[in-house]
Amino acid sequence: MLLRRRPFLLTATGAAFGSALPRFAIAQSDQRPSITVAVQKLANSNTLEPLRESSNVGTRLMASYVETLTMQDWLGDLSLRPGLATAWRRVDDRTLEVSLRPGVRFHDGRTMTAEDVVFSFGAERMGRDTAPSANLFGSVPTNRQDKAAPPEVAAIARRAFPGLAKVEIVDPSTVRFVFDRPTPAIEGRFAQNAGMIVSQAAFEAAPSWLDWARKPVGTGPYAVEEFRPDQSLTLVAHDAYWGGRPPLARIRFVEVPEISSRLNMLASGEAQFACDVPPDLISEVERNPRQQVVGGLIMNMRLSVFDKTNPVLRDARVRRALTHSIDRQGIVDALWGGRTSIPRGEQFEFYGEMYQQDWEAPKFDLAEARRLLKEANYKGEPIPYRLLNNYYTGQVATAQILVEGWRQAGLNVRIETRENFPQVLAKEGARGIWDWSNSAGFNDPSASMPNAHGPQGQQWQVGAWQNEEFGKLCEVLNGSVDTAERRRAFRRMLEIAEREDPAYTVLHQTVNFTAKLKELPWRAGQSFGMDFRARNWKA
Repeated sequence: MLLRRRPFLLTATGAAFGSALPRFAIAQSDQRPSITVAVQKLANSNTLEPLRESSNVGTRLMASYVETLTMQDWLGDLSLRPGLATAWRRVDDRTLEVSLRPGVRFHDGRTMTAEDVVFSFGAERMGRDTAPSANLFGSVPTNRQDKAAPPEVAAIARRAFPGLAKVEIVDPSTVRFVFDRPTPAIEGRFAQNAGMIVSQAAFEAAPSWLDWARKPVGTGPYAVEEFRPDQSLTLVAHDAYWGGRPPLARIRFVEVPEISSRLNMLASGEAQFACDVPPDLISEVERNPRQQVVGGLIMNMRLSVFDKTNPVLRDARVRRALTHSIDRQGIVDALWGGRTSIPRGEQFEFYGEMYQQDWEAPKFDLAEARRLLKEANYKGEPIPYRLLNNYYTGQVATAQILVEGWRQAGLNVRIETRENFPQVLAKEGARGIWDWSNSAGFNDPSASMPNAHGPQGQQWQVGAWQNEEFGKLCEVLNGSVDTAERRRAFRRMLEIAEREDPAYTVLHQTVNFTAKLKELPWRAGQSFGMDFRARNWKA
């Protein structure tokens, strides 16, 4: 039986309409509106540093205060567009040169230089011991332990830029990136969150790494004014923004875990946006004629992830049985009203020629699941399922459907509620199954598959799943520019991770819905990121 949500307010009178109007803060010298955005969570790591806060919730905030050299067009055709780089060219299969946008101002008033770009990929910021033009990864400099980044920072950088060996200044407006291997989709890698450009001077002036990470200085349309972990983030307009004067004076993101509370804030006028709306509430939200829900499919998908070191899940047949006991279409229909779809494995159509059109997610087949369990001599041993309380939209309801399907197959899956991801991933106790999602930051499978499940990926790094052949294929996917060879490698990776030795199983593509006041001229993109630049706030 699905859990019932607490009801939220549905304003229906003229007086209520008045209270639902945005409470804009207007200064004498600034007639631009200010908005409040109610979010489920602000940051998993309680920092704003893109190299640490690599998450869905962090992505929602980042584009407002930091930017990358190249940018995916999440509001349009998903193509690669100029960002802080106006142009780029491949010198060869290992080398990319970028032309920097002139006159870009950081939030501290400094003009962005080639030195800032080199620094952003260098040892001091990313927790490595050598100069930016040398080996990319290493230990923290012993004389700067006050700025030592957590080990997760280097791990995230390794996933994002495998093989990046040197970053060099060609001239004041040109930077060269040199990889130690042929690198496919090289331009797209610099559109990832890990490639955000920051102010070297501001980093060096910060008293500690944590002070920096809670108030990073970038080039985005809004600057960090105040960050209160687990409570709120306030951004203020950066009027020297290269892309034009921002349309808002301030943006305040407020952490409100319960969807009913977020929607009450929208209805009462406390907030102008409420994020992560489940589809079953869309019609109720829109009963208020002043409100609307926007959004749709994004380049992210929901997964169930396995720990094959668990004594029960060590047998691949049990994990295969789990994948065949999931009624994916039932989840799509019951919880999403048919608004999403079941992906063809862990891949997206915008991969283009790398997309495996004839691949399918495991078939819902309880008979096959029972056959596999019998063959594996499974005796009903309990399998732990570590569950967060709706970190993902509809997470608890999805878990109830999953557990019921597994029960029908004869699997004894037991939910263990956890408060955060560190508790989910902790080695204490027996890990078994947990919820996850995976995004593609650019249009190639190297953007997602190796980063999630390869040797540098989180699942591998926490000791939950490793496969030697898969690891070698990651090197092919990341280090070959032969399309046919890469297609064969990617196909084999899908076969291993989704069929033979399951690391995970896909559930559905993610749909991201945001409730807002109808009068506000903002569009949702194909990413968790919320774009509040002038181009996306048209009067």
